Amino acid sequence: MSVPGGDRPVDAAVVGAGLMGASVALFLARAGMRVALIDRGGICRSASGVNAGTLTLHMTRAALIPYAMRGFEMWADASAWLGHDLGVTRTDGLCCAFTKDEAALLEERTRVRAAAGAPMELVSPARARAIEPGLGEGVRLATFCPIDGFASAYLTGLAYRQALVAAGVQVLEHRPVDGAEPAGTGFRMRGQGFDIRAARVVLAGGVWLEPMLRWFGIDLPVKVLVNQLAVTERLAPVLRTVLTVASGLLSLKQFSNGTVLVGGGWQGRGDRGHATGTLLPENLLGNLRLAAFALPALRDGRLVRAWLGLEAETADAMPAIGPVPGTPGAYVIGSVHSGYTSGPYMGRLLADLILGRTPERPLFPIDRLLAAARGPATEVAAQ
Repeated sequence: MSVPGGDRPVDAAVVGAGLMGASVALFLARAGMRVALIDRGGICRSASGVNAGTLTLHMTRAALIPYAMRGFEMWADASAWLGHDLGVTRTDGLCCAFTKDEAALLEERTRVRAAAGAPMELVSPARARAIEPGLGEGVRLATFCPIDGFASAYLTGLAYRQALVAAGVQVLEHRPVDGAEPAGTGFRMRGQGFDIRAARVVLAGGVWLEPMLRWFGIDLPVKVLVNQLAVTERLAPVLRTVLTVASGLLSLKQFSNGTVLVGGGWQGRGDRGHATGTLLPENLLGNLRLAAFALPALRDGRLVRAWLGLEAETADAMPAIGPVPGTPGAYVIGSVHSGYTSGPYMGRLLADLILGRTPERPLFPIDRLLAAARGPATEVAAQ
């Protein structure tokens, strides 16, 4: 594979080959741009390859519901636009409340998400158990949504790689980028075995967006969540929905092979500076106990494996998608809450902006975060 060099600039270099970066690269290439996609690992193999693969509206912020719904449509229709099956399973979604406080939270969240367009409705404990017969007895209230499901994170990376190569994207995997700097009318990026000049650059590095943005003098704090996940042995069918809890501390799904994936954001120990982190047994045990409480049939199952996945979050927990302030030709995308669901759509929106088209929905420029960060200093200066 040829590696683009300084004598032949590309139209766009995308740094970060997760779901969103790969989507941006694919749509730019299909529009006729020469694109290089660079990642320290493999395509969709970091955060995008170790997450739960959940495609849900239940854990999506109200403002992002329209984006997640369009993203869900893209996942379901992947064979048409991507050209490959992503192993998507479509099913019902059920979010439960087991305490009085969770019930109040669920009522409010359902109201605002439904107002944002999500097809959600509150249901009684009896109705919830009719939808999910294996549900535990402690349910006070639940929300039902017919738009839910999950994809295979492993198949996603394979499918995207084939689509990117077919579109002519120059894929540079396992190539850490040392940095990027303005050069002439574009940018220059160097790393292991490559020296790239590009007219445009897209930063799509997930939890590494914070150090990447410093390449252009931007100080944007990005919180790193170290989520623990676990999977059981193969079990007889015990779950027909994607099951979550209003607190956000549980997510359950059963794959076609019988294994049940247990998630919910229980934290491990680690940071962006290390390739691996440390599982915290007490948090893993807490997650599994909650899972067995919500779905008693899991009490007889055995744990097979547990691992960590990194998730990026901005100060307001909203996405960072749009131009990099003060650096024409540079863009950023990432930190999308429930980003797996809306990821392909978010990538398409940013690609439209880069191509000079009007995105069908507004993006999320980081100017708001930078203004908030320097707010007090600005007020003092103004006085």
